[in-house]
Amino acid sequence: MPIIQIEHVTYKYGTGTPFEQTALDDVTLCMEKGEFIGVIGHTGSGKSTLLQHLNGLLKPTSGRVFIDGQDIWDKNSNKRALRFKVGLVFQYPEYQLFEETVYKDIAFGPRNMGLDEAEIDARVREAASFVGVEPGWLEQSPFALSGGQKRRVAIAGVLAMRPSVLILDEPAAGLDPRGRESILERIRDYQRKQGNTVLLVSHSMEDIARLATRVLVMDKGKAILCDTVPATFARSRELLEMGLDVPQITRVFLRLKELGYPVRDTVYTVEQGKAEILRVLKEARR
Repeated sequence: MPIIQIEHVTYKYGTGTPFEQTALDDVTLCMEKGEFIGVIGHTGSGKSTLLQHLNGLLKPTSGRVFIDGQDIWDKNSNKRALRFKVGLVFQYPEYQLFEETVYKDIAFGPRNMGLDEAEIDARVREAASFVGVEPGWLEQSPFALSGGQKRRVAIAGVLAMRPSVLILDEPAAGLDPRGRESILERIRDYQRKQGNTVLLVSHSMEDIARLATRVLVMDKGKAILCDTVPATFARSRELLEMGLDVPQITRVFLRLKELGYPVRDTVYTVEQGKAEILRVLKEARR
């Protein structure tokens, strides 16, 4: 059974007004437990609207959303319990920090779940460890931390609820290269160790190519494509025509192909690029 199932979901803003706009248009998707799905699409493509449907922040105008086999909006469903299964980390989540200490901020979600203090403490320390929050930070004010440290605390607060599905909207936005790499590697390690489903929204095609197992492409409110990373970037020309980016290494090989070099234009990682150049050089020596 898919962990997430979306059936013919349409969502309209301003229904019945002159400003009515379709943000999602008949979207149908399935996501399995343990997948790492990269979500790409230009601004206004429907990415954020779709993600907000997955934990009940938005209700479909039509269609249904199932989490672990349960319809979120069924009158008999436990919406509160279902929402705890889906953790949503908004872009710049550090702006949501508000408690006196880092510990209390991370503990806020588990405490709202009604857990006892021993379980809360275990979850706080586990989540802090996952994202690299140092034990010495726990009794500090979150506002005394750097931007990257605040980001880790905010993500830890979501992880502490142990969601079955973790959704991250540009979690590395605004961070320096070292901080960006650290955050993303820890998220990947978390997903591998926990076996949970992760949806990562990113404008960095390099990050998507490196981390994801499948890629969801959104355009004009529609799910244009949801396929493996190789299959997605094999259609790089289509992505470029949609106004989307592709990994820089892919652009290089597309250009080499245009210039007449006998290279494959389906390269999407530096490692693949190296192997392809070595292959072409080897064949040229024959």
